Amino acid sequence: MRKIALITLLSLPLFSGFFPQTVHTSISSVSKDSVSLNNPFPTDGMSGVIVHDYGNGLEAITSRIVQDAPKTVKLLTTDIIHHDELPTIKTAIKAGDKVIGGHLYNNVLLLAPDAQTYTRITSQHNKNWIHPDLYALFLSKAGEVGPSKQNLASFAKEYQVGLIYIIAQNKAKLLDPISGKIINQKPLSNLPQSGKSPFFMRLNKIDTGWFGRSKLGNYYQIMENL
Repeated sequence: MRKIALITLLSLPLFSGFFPQTVHTSISSVSKDSVSLNNPFPTDGMSGVIVHDYGNGLEAITSRIVQDAPKTVKLLTTDIIHHDELPTIKTAIKAGDKVIGGHLYNNVLLLAPDAQTYTRITSQHNKNWIHPDLYALFLSKAGEVGPSKQNLASFAKEYQVGLIYIIAQNKAKLLDPISGKIINQKPLSNLPQSGKSPFFMRLNKIDTGWFGRSKLGNYYQIMENL
């Protein structure tokens, strides 16, 4: 009976409420542009990293991966984590390499319609919340007019963000910025009828200047497109 209960428990998806948990597995085989995992990620659309062990306590991330389906895990070999002060890693990916699914999923950027909603959501979950002020400054520096999957991916890589929590019309969505896929969503009530466009931030100077010239539409229209 205990064995059956344990098997049932282990077969459940690794979710903690709304958020998928970070999972650890390893590579079972490698093909030209994909890998097979000994255990799949709990939901499709999750991204992860491959970690190679060089011995003597030295490990390094050698590639990113995205799970499109339980048996389809694509290699993002042109998207290896880069650092200007370190040489580019060219280590071949091998069976047995470690895999971290949902890498940095505890670091979350929340796009919300107003300060009240932002505070309500962030107080409900124990996450490392990346403030949208940083994202607004990133967009301004890049000359972008508003949120897109492309600039969210760039922001996530630069600021070590694992997930984008999006408050949309009557629902919440979780976007993995590396895969560009919505990996979970749920109904959400008690939202304002309209929101600060393009999203809540504290930087009024940007809001009335650069953002004020944006033709993106209202907040919920913008979030619906992500």
